[in-house]
Amino acid sequence: MSQNSPFRYLLLYLPFFISSILEAEPHISYFISWSGSFFIFYFSLSGFIKPLPKDLPITEQLLRPIFLMQIIFAGYMCTSSIFYYLNALGYKYADYVGYNIYFSTNIFKSIAKCQSYYVLGHAALVTGILVKMKYPIKSKYTLYTSSMSNLLLAISLICLPLSYLCGLTAALSQFSIQLGGISFVAGTVAFTFAIREHNKINMWIGFGLFVLNFLHTLVSGFKEPIIIAVLLLGIFLLPIYGKKIAPLFIAILVGLIFVLPTFIGNYRSLAREGASAEEARDKSLDLITKQTDINDLKDDNWAFLTMRLSEIDMFINFTNSTPQFVPHYKIQIVHQGLFAIVPRVIWRSKPNTEQMVMDRVYKAGVIDERSLVSAKPAFIVDCYLSWGAKGVFIGLFLFGWIAQFISAKAEYLFGGYFMGTAIIFTGLFQIFWRGNCFEFIISTVFWSFITMFIFLEVFKAKGILEPLGR
Repeated sequence: MSQNSPFRYLLLYLPFFISSILEAEPHISYFISWSGSFFIFYFSLSGFIKPLPKDLPITEQLLRPIFLMQIIFAGYMCTSSIFYYLNALGYKYADYVGYNIYFSTNIFKSIAKCQSYYVLGHAALVTGILVKMKYPIKSKYTLYTSSMSNLLLAISLICLPLSYLCGLTAALSQFSIQLGGISFVAGTVAFTFAIREHNKINMWIGFGLFVLNFLHTLVSGFKEPIIIAVLLLGIFLLPIYGKKIAPLFIAILVGLIFVLPTFIGNYRSLAREGASAEEARDKSLDLITKQTDINDLKDDNWAFLTMRLSEIDMFINFTNSTPQFVPHYKIQIVHQGLFAIVPRVIWRSKPNTEQMVMDRVYKAGVIDERSLVSAKPAFIVDCYLSWGAKGVFIGLFLFGWIAQFISAKAEYLFGGYFMGTAIIFTGLFQIFWRGNCFEFIISTVFWSFITMFIFLEVFKAKGILEPLGR
C-alpha cells in the first residue's frame, strides 16, 4: 500500500465498525470505541495515514489543526467518558463504592452506543483535516517587522480596548470575542518573543498582559479559558526552552483541573447571589487556598470528571429521545445556524438564538424548561440530531475540513505559519478546539472569517504584509 493510498483512511474507521458489530456486548464495545480514539491519534500523528508537514519541527507547528485542535477537541469529546463509565460501574477514583441508583439498568448499552458515535466522529474529523492538508504552503504575502515582540504588543494593546468597545455596541458585538482572542494570543506570544529578543521592557509588558488576561478569565465563570491560557503559554515557550518545561506545565494543568471545579462552582454560586465578578473571584480563591479540605476538593473534582468534563450523559438523553420520540431535525438546525449569522441590528425580529438551541434540549428532556440552567448540545450531538450516524460522519468531516482550510488560508495570506496559524487562526478560531452547538459554531466561524480579512487589509495598509516578489 503506497504512503498516500486513500485506503489507509479506512484504518481510522476500524474501531467504529468493530464496536458496532459487538454492540450486544456493551462493555467490550465501549472499550473498543474508547481505546479506538488512541488508535486514531497514533496513526494520524505518526504520519502513517498521510505524511505530516515537514516545513517546520513538530514543536513549532503544534497549533495546526492535525495537532492541538485534534488533541483538544477529540480528546475532550472521545476520551473523557471513561470517568462517567467508571462511575456507572460503581467506582469513585480507584475505590469501589457500589452501583449508583441514578443509572438505569441499560446504561452500559447507552454508553457504548454514544461512545461508538464519538469514535466515528473522531475518525471523520481526522479524515476531513488530512484530506485538506497540503504542505508546504506558498504564501501570497511576506511579513515585515523589525521587532516581532513590538508588533505583537501593538496588536494586543490595540485590540484589547477595541474588543471592549465592540462589546458595548450592538452593531459591532460580533467582533468583541474575536478581537479579545487576538489580543490575548498576541500578548502571550509577544511575551515569549521578548524573551527571545532579550527585550526586558517588552517582556514585562507582555507578562503584564498575560496576567491581566488570566485574571479576566478567572471572572468568566468558565474553566476552559483558564486552562487554555496556561496551555498556550506553555506551547509558545516550548520552542524557547525545549521539552524540559513540558513536565512543569503538565503539572500546572493537572493542578488546575483538580482545583477548578471547586473554584468555578463557588464562583457561580456567589454570582447567582449577586456578588460582583471580582468579589466572587477573590472569595473563591480564598476558598481554594485557605479553607477547602482535600476531601471536598476530591468530591468536587469527581463530580466534575463524571458529569461536566464529559458530556456523554447529555448525549445519552438525546439518543434515547431521537429518533424514538423526537424525529431527526435534518437541516433545520443548520438553517437556525444561518439565522444566527445575521446581526440583530439588521434583523430586528430575528429569533432568539439561545431559545432556538434550548428548545431541542427541552424536547429531549435533558433539563426542565423551568430550570435556569443553560445546557447547549455539543457539536457532535447536533450532528446526531440532524441525521444520526450519517450526520455524525458528515458534520465532523466538514468540521475538520473547514478548520484545515481556514488555517491554510491564514498561512497563505499572512506570510506563513507564525502569523497565519499561531496568531490569526488561534486567536480568531478557538471555537474549533472546544466546539459548540451549530448555531454558535456557524455564527462564530463566519464572523471570525470576516475579521481575518479585516486584519489582512489593515496589515497591508500599514505595510506589515507585502506581496512576495515586490
